[in-house]
Amino acid sequence: MTSLLWLDKNEFPLMINRRLRCMVAIDLKLSNFKAAYKGQMELYLRWLERNEMLEGENKPIGLILCAGKNEEHIELMHLHESNIRVADYITKLPDRKVLEQKLQQAVERAKMRIAQSKMEKGMPMYNDNTTVESDNADN
Repeated sequence: MTSLLWLDKNEFPLMINRRLRCMVAIDLKLSNFKAAYKGQMELYLRWLERNEMLEGENKPIGLILCAGKNEEHIELMHLHESNIRVADYITKLPDRKVLEQKLQQAVERAKMRIAQSKMEKGMPMYNDNTTVESDNADN
């Protein structure tokens, strides 16, 4: 379900995902990501928590869509701790090589996040070619 939320005479799209059992606030920016966008999204999310969140729902998620972003700035701001994600969008499909590079970079970042998560949970690390089998594989 998608609707608009009005806050301080401004509207922003609001999606409710029943599988996630949470609201997703989306803020579309026409410029590159700026640090001030975090505070604005935090205001939206806290308002949703206070006024719209139902019992049993997870905390709302904020998605800021920008024309560009600096990964280091995003990391330094610990946006994940505020349940905020930032994504950049493109208005014109890039050259195939650039697209392949961006895809490879996204895959590598995802692998790093998975490995970090496993380390934090004390789980064993395996390379891409290793499968995990149960201790009773011979039976």
